[in-house]
This record gives sequence, C-alpha cells and structure tokens, in this order.
Amino acid sequence: MSPVLSRSLLAKLPKAELHCHLDGSVRPETLIELGRAYGKPMPLNDAEALREFMVVRDARNLEDYLSRFSITLSVMQRAEALERIAYELLEDASHDGITYIEVRYSPVLNTREGLSLGEAVESALRGIARATRDFGVIGRVIVCALRNLPAETSLELARLAVAYKASGVVAFDLAGGEVGNPAALHAAAFAHAREYDLACTVHAGEGDGPESIREAVHLCGADRIGHATRLIEDASLAQYVNDRRIALEICLTSNVQTRATSTYETHPLRKYFDQGQNVVLNTDNRLMSGTTLTDEYWYAAQHLDFTMRELRTIALNGFASAFLPWVERLELIANAEQTFGELQTPP
Repeated sequence: MSPVLSRSLLAKLPKAELHCHLDGSVRPETLIELGRAYGKPMPLNDAEALREFMVVRDARNLEDYLSRFSITLSVMQRAEALERIAYELLEDASHDGITYIEVRYSPVLNTREGLSLGEAVESALRGIARATRDFGVIGRVIVCALRNLPAETSLELARLAVAYKASGVVAFDLAGGEVGNPAALHAAAFAHAREYDLACTVHAGEGDGPESIREAVHLCGADRIGHATRLIEDASLAQYVNDRRIALEICLTSNVQTRATSTYETHPLRKYFDQGQNVVLNTDNRLMSGTTLTDEYWYAAQHLDFTMRELRTIALNGFASAFLPWVERLELIANAEQTFGELQTPP
C-alpha cells in the first residue's frame, strides 16, 4: 500500500531551493548571539519570542514586509557572521529534504562597517563550501542588485558577480520594491552579466503588475522570474514565458504576507501549473515567513490540491531550472528520481 501524503513524507522528498534570501533566513538563536557579541541588541532575547516577532503577519505591502531586514542585516557586517549564517542555512536545508540550494543576497548591504564587496561574497562562499562537505547539500550564490539603489551600484554588483563566477556565484538578480523602481533602469547591469554568460533572474510581478515582468524578460533577459504572482493578468506574456520555459520562482507564504495574493487558495500557482508553466516552490525568507520548503509543498497540497505526483514534478522542475551546468542538473534529477522510488510515494 502506498503511504499517505503527509508533511513527514514531503520532508524526505528531494527538493531544490532556488529563491532563498540569506538575510531572511537567519536562525533567531544566531541573531541573539551575534547581537550580543557585536553590541547590536535584538528586540527580544528569547529565541522563540524573537522567531515569532520576526515573522511578518501584518504587512500592508512588499515594502512593509522588507522592513524586518534591518534587524538581520545589523549582525551581518562581518566575515565570520556571513560565513556562519550561510553554513547554518545549508544545515537547516539538509533537514528539509533540500539537496541543492541557491542562496541570494546583496553584498552591498554587508559593507556598512568596512567589509569589502569581495569579502562579503567570499565569506558566504566559505560557509557554503564547508556546509556542503558536512551535510552534502550543494550550494551556490546569486548576487542581488537592489531596485532602489543607483544603476551604477547595480553595474558594480554585476561585475562582482561575474568576478566570482568560477567560485560559486551562478547568477545575477534584481530585488526590492518594484513600484517606482523599474527594472529598465538597471538594464546595463544585466547586459554586463549576460555578456559574460552569467544567468539572470529578476524579482517581478510581486509588488507591481505584469509590465514589471515584461521588463524583466525583455529588457533584462531574465532566465527565471522571482514570484511572478501577477503574470496571470497578461495571457500573451504568460504564453511567451511558458513557451521559453522561463522558470517561475513561486513563494506561497511570502506572497500571502505581502498581499501579492489574498490567500493561499487564490494564489495563481495552480493555474500556472495547469497551464504547463515551469513552476518551482521556494521559501523566499525562512525567518520572516516562518516557513520551510517542506511547509511550502504542504501548503500547495492542502490549499491548492496538489497531488504527490504533481509535487514531484515541481521538485524536478527545481533541479532542471537550477543555474548549474546541464550535466550537473541531470545528475541531481537522477538522484531525486531514485529517492522518489525508494520513498514509494503516493500518486
């Protein structure tokens, strides 16, 4: 008899995490410890109380949601802190069925107390490499530019990403509030990344409409789209994205929190999947969203009626859409399919 679909079974399902922010995925215990060490007091000194405090439950919009990051970033200004936080994120991922993870962050936000951009990248890469040895989770880095910062800063970050392409940086991203900060302003940074064959992803269609996605695809050359919640509003663009297999990095809980969608049930993920879109489930920010990747798969099953067979398809989409050489993706897919068979998952 096949086992019943359950959260515990989903935890064992091999998964790829493609949209996970380092500064949104810090352990509360680590925040408290580093805060004490660096003279950066936290709002609360009990780990569970701080965990609850950091979960965003009353955001009015994306910008409101992003306000919590000042707390985590306050202790992410030293190399040893970045290395530790990256290491711990992969350790947490290893308990979540994740075998491959792309960790994204904007190194420019880690330079406020003297750290160089290069040091901010190298420290996280060290933590990831150490965690890969200890836990077996393969990790890579995506460098984020920010919509609210000058285009010159974005170009500098694109150059940084290219410089570390051979060391574990696999893509360039644009994040931050969309309204009033069009991706078009940062097109030169994406042109530089593409010139050096670096993959690109863009946060779009989360805090603004499908036109934001159109810019990400046509002006920035995005290989994947972060969130894409409002792609559903433009059938022509949705068809274009689908035909080119541009992956949609879906973050259910985060989208409910930022009011990109009103409830889990109204999220367009089910429609995207039924259209044949290349959808992948992600956490976005484990701390601020109070979630794990297993939780996100569970919510898809509970609120959007996804079957285990469909969730396996989404998991395989994640491996296939990873910013890795194709032969490495095929190996991840083969390993995942072998584990699927061993789990004897329900239909």
